[in-house]
Amino acid sequence: MFTKAIVRKPAHTYANGISTSNLGKPDLNLVQKQHESYCEALIKCGLDLIILEPDPEYPDSCFVEDTAIVTKDFGIITRPGDPRRLGEEAEIKRVLEPLLKLHFIEKPGTLDGGDIMQADNNFYIGLSGRTNLSGSKQLKNILSDYNYDVFSIPVCNLLHFKTGVNYLGDNNLIVHEEFCSKDDFNSYNKIIVDTDEEYAANSLRINDFVIVPKGFPKTKSDIENLGYKIIELEMSEFQKMDGGLSCLSLRF
Repeated sequence: MFTKAIVRKPAHTYANGISTSNLGKPDLNLVQKQHESYCEALIKCGLDLIILEPDPEYPDSCFVEDTAIVTKDFGIITRPGDPRRLGEEAEIKRVLEPLLKLHFIEKPGTLDGGDIMQADNNFYIGLSGRTNLSGSKQLKNILSDYNYDVFSIPVCNLLHFKTGVNYLGDNNLIVHEEFCSKDDFNSYNKIIVDTDEEYAANSLRINDFVIVPKGFPKTKSDIENLGYKIIELEMSEFQKMDGGLSCLSLRF
């Protein structure tokens, strides 16, 4: 059960962030409206929000998930894999320090929170272009001290692990059909997301709801058929900057 989330408002420099999507330049007014709707959805899910002010120095800084891994008992401050994002984690450290015992990923390790998925007592670490072997080993050592089982999984052709795989609880996974390591999840019930709805693979379970991006009816229906309550959100302006639903908050 999650009770809190950290979010950061998008900065006026948001459109200068890192993107490979080729979907065009984001509309800042729409970005802000979509972020407000996202925050309202988190509140509907039962979360108290810690809302951070925009940081124009870091255009990608609204994607707070990459800066930390949080559980109800401890937090891990990451070391973002793109050098342009190094420094975003400092404010998150300041916010989390009074709330949780903290651990840290150290140089030469790199690790983005978007590459880390918790599924009950299991943690999966995606080895991507943003998370290297050193970062993975450091994280595994930290998590093993808390008696979690930890698995490292190669990520191919996707930005982050959670771009293609997300845990919905109740042994249900949502998986992009072209995720190269999906056979590693044969112990789970899998919703396979078609390529034409691939963005919906980053759907987000929070307490009694699953938040899904708007415009992906098959994936929405497949999730509803498992008995979950759905909140649909328009995410077009975050999709343009390679961001998804999980990227915009740290939930604990």
